[in-house]
Amino acid sequence: MAEKTWILTDVENDVYVDQLTVGPKEAGGTAQGYSVGKRTLRGGLQEGVDVVEIDNGRLRIVVLPTRGMNLWRVSLGDLQLGWNSPVKGPVHPKFVRLDAPDGAGWLDGFDEFFCHCGLHYNGGPEFHPNGTLRFGLHGKVSNIPAHKVEVAVDGESGTISVRGEVDEARAFGNKLRLTTTVTTRVGSPELTVTDVVSNAWGLPSEMELLYHINVGVPLLGDGARLFVPVKKVAPRYPGEEGDIAGWDRYGPETPGFKNVVLLTESLADAAGRTLAVLQNAAADRGMAVKYNKNQLPYFTLWKNLQPAADGYVTGLEPATNYPHTPSIENRQGRVIVLQPGESHTSEITIEALPDAEAVSRAVRAVAEIQGQVVPEVSSQPNPQWSG
Repeated sequence: MAEKTWILTDVENDVYVDQLTVGPKEAGGTAQGYSVGKRTLRGGLQEGVDVVEIDNGRLRIVVLPTRGMNLWRVSLGDLQLGWNSPVKGPVHPKFVRLDAPDGAGWLDGFDEFFCHCGLHYNGGPEFHPNGTLRFGLHGKVSNIPAHKVEVAVDGESGTISVRGEVDEARAFGNKLRLTTTVTTRVGSPELTVTDVVSNAWGLPSEMELLYHINVGVPLLGDGARLFVPVKKVAPRYPGEEGDIAGWDRYGPETPGFKNVVLLTESLADAAGRTLAVLQNAAADRGMAVKYNKNQLPYFTLWKNLQPAADGYVTGLEPATNYPHTPSIENRQGRVIVLQPGESHTSEITIEALPDAEAVSRAVRAVAEIQGQVVPEVSSQPNPQWSG
């Protein structure tokens, strides 16, 4: 039986579906026990946000076409992979002040599990010599609605996907298109996000893409641990090192905790495959982030161990670059330049680890890549990364 497709949004052809429910009856085939639904949220900062909810019979995924095809929440039973942000969203982009003078307006809408940061730039804000804003925190794409969205279901294989197109463009300037496909299968604990960033401009275009994957309680807690194969670890800037000796471990909620941002030189297997695994304190639940270093060469770890009400969270961040200002990344040669018509593809798989056996298996996969390499951990920024 062929895959069936439902168009939810197609601005070019004036198509918009306010509500849709798809299941075995609509898709046909032998796969059972799943559903896909589309609705629009109402009230408060959520007003007008479209959500597409996938339930594959085991994993529940909430996709946000209105917010750059980000993932708001992912859960496996009572294992929640998101976090409790002080911002109660999902927030419609119309309420996010990307041009805030301090450059941090992006944080007005920051409460998702999985955020795209880019596309032209990401990282910290950058200012002109006169103090006015040049580049805001983490770019624009998370606050641009998709102009085309579709759902596809293969009723025989049980494959479910949501695809969206987001244009970061302006007249007489950069025109970058993000095509995101979120895919899962009936009964699987995994989802995969495949992104293609294309240059639709007639001139070469700079491009940066960072994945802000954010996890809080109940998975994160005192005694939680990160397993990631690395050769080197160093803070982004002075004062961001925290307890560098325990860089891969997490402490309790701490009022006044100072932000920690650690850059790494990650390791991968011969094909470029690598992963990061976050396990809870009991080592009986966790999450794996799998990706290819050839597509995403840089991995950043963010820790914000403020009290839960203030955003107790960690960020696992594979990327095409480190989260510096665009000027630093350009000087260091880490900015991708896409020629007209050229594209960059990246793929990330998220696996929810519901028990000790699954956690142990993922941790062993990290150890196999780490091998006999002893990480070089520095309390000072690496000048080759941060200069």
